Amino acid sequence: MTTPDPRPTAAVVIIGDEVLSGRTHDSNLPYLARRLGELGIRLVEARVVADQQQAIVRAVNELRAQNDYVFTTGGIGPTHDDITAESIAAAFGVPWERNEEAWRILAEDYAKRGIDFNEARQRMAMMPRGAELVRCEAVAAPGFRIGNVFVFAGVPRIMQSMFEAVAPTLAGGPPMVSRTVHAIGALEGQIARRLAAIQAEHPMVSIGSYPFYRDPGGVAIVARGTDGAAVDAAIAAVSAMFRDFGYEPHEGEPPPA
Repeated sequence: MTTPDPRPTAAVVIIGDEVLSGRTHDSNLPYLARRLGELGIRLVEARVVADQQQAIVRAVNELRAQNDYVFTTGGIGPTHDDITAESIAAAFGVPWERNEEAWRILAEDYAKRGIDFNEARQRMAMMPRGAELVRCEAVAAPGFRIGNVFVFAGVPRIMQSMFEAVAPTLAGGPPMVSRTVHAIGALEGQIARRLAAIQAEHPMVSIGSYPFYRDPGGVAIVARGTDGAAVDAAIAAVSAMFRDFGYEPHEGEPPPA
């Protein structure tokens, strides 16, 4: 029986038809997963939803009720399909209206650059009532926070900048420690029973098995947990297991193909 994880939990909602169609490869989730782990926040779920208000509202309301934090990416630009802010307002049951601070920031920025602050761009100043702006270094256009939901842009460099702006405000727990060991030639079916026993002996550690099929192939075992000593002990047991089966354990990820 594994020990309950005391860390705060988070979920991510990736919003956009372009992700679901395969046109855009999402790189925001890996970034958020890594950074949340470093902050001691456990990412427990990620969903990809279409640019449809009902889908966004359902996902956000379900996930914000179940987790300490929810992060959304995408859909806060100036075009007709950028409906995230309006949808978040609907999820919270508040008006979607002009945010005066956001309006001022955007109007000043466009004037400085000699660009027309037209009706389309003004949409980026429309937010749920009560939202707190998320400013970042990458762009003037802000994201926002309402309740435990953080709403970020979908462009990776902007999303990352917005996340780093709020990261110091997030309450986390002990950071996740991760160790990897791999053995060339090892087979999952061969080590499965012994690996299950090792997991049972180290309940504070999450142990995952990841076969690789490059030439030569083998198995990589990843141990994760918040107690570094417990992770080290689990990896030592895995290394001993590999040796018992006649394989030499190697620290780290397997070499690239």
